[in-house]
Amino acid sequence: MSTLSPAARRVARFVVENRPLALALSAAELAERTGTSDATVVRTVQALGFAGLPDLKRELSAALAAPQANPAEAMRTTLAEAGEESRRAVDLAIDTQREAVEALATPEARATLRSAVAALHPARRILVFGLGPSAALARYLATLLARAGRTTRALDASGIALADQMLDLGPGDALLVLAYGRAYREVVALFGEARRMALPVVLVTDSLDRSLARHADVVVPARRGRTRRVALHGATLVALEAIALGLAAMDGERALASLDRLNDLRAAIAGGRHDVG
Repeated sequence: MSTLSPAARRVARFVVENRPLALALSAAELAERTGTSDATVVRTVQALGFAGLPDLKRELSAALAAPQANPAEAMRTTLAEAGEESRRAVDLAIDTQREAVEALATPEARATLRSAVAALHPARRILVFGLGPSAALARYLATLLARAGRTTRALDASGIALADQMLDLGPGDALLVLAYGRAYREVVALFGEARRMALPVVLVTDSLDRSLARHADVVVPARRGRTRRVALHGATLVALEAIALGLAAMDGERALASLDRLNDLRAAIAGGRHDVG
């Protein structure tokens, strides 16, 4: 980094922190995202030792396609790094989360989050997809969106059960997808249906097969920790809450009316009111 100009550093930092997105962007789009020029992007790529942008993209693609450590291997590597002291393990978790959240604080990542809000705002309904640990995050975001007055639902079923949840997808829907690693059958099917119906897709990821990632309208880079270490979801949670708050701000009256209604319902439940029938 120290050998690059300030503009070139912006390009290099963007590529490092937004690898899936960088794969899908042209030199002109990279220049627009980083506030530079096409020529600066090309010079930066060459300064990093690549013949050109296609060469850099092949390297990025190979890195993202590399086999991921399974949970046991990831935990074994993480514990080896932390040692037998709980204090070191706690410090490692906090430091890793801090690094991931700091990556979201860059101007480029903030712009991507704003783009995600803009893509989702016009939708009549927002469907949030996540499997495994991400399913809990999908349900949490759906709760936040519902409280802000948005029509929403989580898509969190695996296998053929997901087909039932996808059955009523239609015009006016938008998808927010949490997906990582290699393309698995559920996310392939979901992206295929989104393409068929021309539904807007916001993808939150730190790595996904670029053949799928390039079909997303917006790719939000949310790191899940260090390579081949235990996956930590703090940055993903921050990104999702930022999107939820951004959507609430886009229609404040609806959000406030929904929350007032929520308070009324809570009061009715807490008071044990029986004025029914």
